[in-house]
Amino acid sequence: MALETERRQAHLSVMAHLPEDLFANPVWHALHTKHRHFAVCGGAACRYPADVAPFVAVSEPSIVALEALHSLLAPGEQVWIADGRFPEWPELVWETSLECLQMVLPEDVEPPSPNGEAILPLTCADAADMVALTDLAFPGFFRVRTCEMGNYYGVRADGKLVSMSGERIMLYEYPEVSGVCTHPDHRGNGYAAALMWQVIRDHRRDGLTSWLHVSAGNTHAIELYLRMGFVEARRQVWHRISRRIEVSLKRPSRNQ
Repeated sequence: MALETERRQAHLSVMAHLPEDLFANPVWHALHTKHRHFAVCGGAACRYPADVAPFVAVSEPSIVALEALHSLLAPGEQVWIADGRFPEWPELVWETSLECLQMVLPEDVEPPSPNGEAILPLTCADAADMVALTDLAFPGFFRVRTCEMGNYYGVRADGKLVSMSGERIMLYEYPEVSGVCTHPDHRGNGYAAALMWQVIRDHRRDGLTSWLHVSAGNTHAIELYLRMGFVEARRQVWHRISRRIEVSLKRPSRNQ
């Protein structure tokens, strides 16, 4: 009971200090600030390039904004957008939804000192290995240029990348911890937490607040993050959508 009360108080404390507008539409704000160099924009919509990340955003949930978003997508292309009261519009297909927790590490949680783990900085020269590893856990989310979104660290065993963590959506003062993944054959060694702490130590050094997204159904990861001291700030539903593929009903000519 005491632990639950403590977590509730921490939750309320975090909520009181997080800017609601940033975290309700994080992709929009990232692409207009820290990640503006990635932004592909058109009117009330913007997106990351397809080889960077499958995330899009609109300034408001309106038909005008959805039309702008439609112009930024290739036919059949699947992307993810944060929740909103979107109107129905037939040119976009709403395929599935994923409930996520946004979790934040309170300022009073002290990161542990490094324990001598063989943590290596990763660069875009490691992109192929990073994509191959993350495709085991969340295929399609990590792309060949996702490595450009922030700093990444990894652990190698016999030359093979077996665990990694880094940064993704970058908001002013709030960098997202992401890309947390460990090969199934190397779980249980504490790699994920060690790599996350390395990222968090970088954030604390620069006076930044660490946060992350995690699927509400990923109980194993949520338990790890709670043990590390992260608290749930809010829940947010993300939608996978695509631009409808136009099907021609015109019959071919007999002369063709």
